[in-house]
Amino acid sequence: MIDIKVPVVGESISEVTLLKWTKADGAWVERDEVIAELESEKATFEINAEQSGVLKHGAKEGDTIRIGDIVAQIDEKAPAPVNTTPTEVHVEEKKDVIASAASAPSAEQATADKKKISPVAAAIAADKNVDISGVKPSSGSGKILKNDVLNALSDPGKIAFNNQALNSRVSRRERMTNLRKTISRRLVESKNTTAMLTTFNEADMSRIIELRNKYKDVFKEKHGVGLGFMSFFAKACSIALNDWPAVNAYIDGDEVIYHDYADISIAVSTPRGLTVPVLRNVESMSMADVEKNVGMLAAKARDNKLTIEELSGGTFTITNGGVFGSLMSTPILNLPQSAILGMHKIQERPVALNGQVVIRPMMYLALSYDHRIIDGRESVGFLVRVKELLENPEQLLFGKDPVKALLEI
Repeated sequence: MIDIKVPVVGESISEVTLLKWTKADGAWVERDEVIAELESEKATFEINAEQSGVLKHGAKEGDTIRIGDIVAQIDEKAPAPVNTTPTEVHVEEKKDVIASAASAPSAEQATADKKKISPVAAAIAADKNVDISGVKPSSGSGKILKNDVLNALSDPGKIAFNNQALNSRVSRRERMTNLRKTISRRLVESKNTTAMLTTFNEADMSRIIELRNKYKDVFKEKHGVGLGFMSFFAKACSIALNDWPAVNAYIDGDEVIYHDYADISIAVSTPRGLTVPVLRNVESMSMADVEKNVGMLAAKARDNKLTIEELSGGTFTITNGGVFGSLMSTPILNLPQSAILGMHKIQERPVALNGQVVIRPMMYLALSYDHRIIDGRESVGFLVRVKELLENPEQLLFGKDPVKALLEI
């Protein structure tokens, strides 16, 4: 037997959670084939078979396993399965699927059954704009009938939680994932160990919106990626961090560590929780580089494919609550960093401009910072600098007004 052990995935990580087995207990596996997915405090990763053979599970899905523990074994001396040509393997797999489907309905089938609806019920639902996902079928077959839709119409404005009956008192208890526990611990630690303060400003997004509308098609054709807001913010922050180095630093014991580069963490929301992958050396990136890397990291975050290296480090964080409709918030520091910038929803508002009231697409900006290392001068100066760069995006090229650069003033 060959023991498959939980590998070391980070200096401070002592245990992981077994998310799922990708190969069944007793199944034949090939060398280097993925057999399971594990979740650490920071990321999800896969483990592979070290040799071909018959797999024996050593833990159940959802179990917490310590680093170095045996998660599975492989019997490399077991005889290889016969008749394993590609066509025959496909046939065997198909038989397994058919047998499985015959014994128990799959999740997809169960979902499909819930969506069954009679023609009359469907017509009434369409005519009255009834969302059938909230209609509970009364028949044993799971099919939504006419009376089910009529009953839903007789209770306007009433919502059934999680397909439970109205007036139910059902509660559910679920175990926190390692990622959620880590988020919880780090947020409490951030609140309790830093002198956190938030300062606000607002930016007129007219110029950036104008540039995006004018060049987005050419930009996508040239670079193969869309032109979003994040590249403007990341580049603006990289320039402002250079101007205000304390915002890009953090405390380590009795010392302050300054960074002469901008590794900007981008907060990404996933179904499993918040992750903050890092863009390395943003000051050396082009706008297209930023957009490509943001898109790549966001996709990997949604697919739980981020590595420990992609989640580690970072000297400053940007979080965008505006995508969820947030108008204003006070983001919490991403330790050990000393500052985090919150983007928010762009909303048309009346503003005074040259003595006239005009309508402009405005965004509130929030900078939360550790007052132990960053004073009001630095925090306000940083945020004003970001505002200036966003409202005058041509300055992102030189970091200053092009006319002043021309005149060397």
